[in-house]
Amino acid sequence: MNMLSILLQEHTEPMGAEALFDPWSNVSFWTLIIFVLLLFVLRKYAYPPILGYAAAREQRIQESLDDAQRQREEAAVLLATQRRELAEGQREAQAVIAEGKLAAERIRQELLERTRQEQEEVIARAKQEIERERASAVESVRHEAVELAIAAAAKLLGQRLTADEDRRLVSEYLGRVESGKTGAGVA
Repeated sequence: MNMLSILLQEHTEPMGAEALFDPWSNVSFWTLIIFVLLLFVLRKYAYPPILGYAAAREQRIQESLDDAQRQREEAAVLLATQRRELAEGQREAQAVIAEGKLAAERIRQELLERTRQEQEEVIARAKQEIERERASAVESVRHEAVELAIAAAAKLLGQRLTADEDRRLVSEYLGRVESGKTGAGVA
């Protein structure tokens, strides 16, 4: 290191006070000239594209911000619309469910009423059938009673009338018995 400092001292010329302030011999003058020239070149050729790029970027950022704000507002409107539609859909679903319950209750009532009517019809038909069977049984018993009475009377009398006449006499007698008019004799 000592050697370097010695070499530097030998090759440098001593400057005097007057050389220090001389603008043409000083490095600061040339530095100032180069700075002004560089500033002019930068201002003429480099700053406009840089400023244009910065302005374009600023505009893109502002457009993106505006677009984001617009999309946020649209999303808020769509969200509110969707919430209204969802609420409306829920109300409609509740109405459909309530209507379905009413329809089901109405159908249940109709089915119960139809079942009651069918039961009453079955009971009425059964009663009619029972009455017919009873009447048939009574007629059959009456017929058997007539036959037995004719047979008994024929044996008692020892003679036999005609079958049609026998039946007529017994039927008249039984008719009087049923009506409560029992006669002492048969005419």
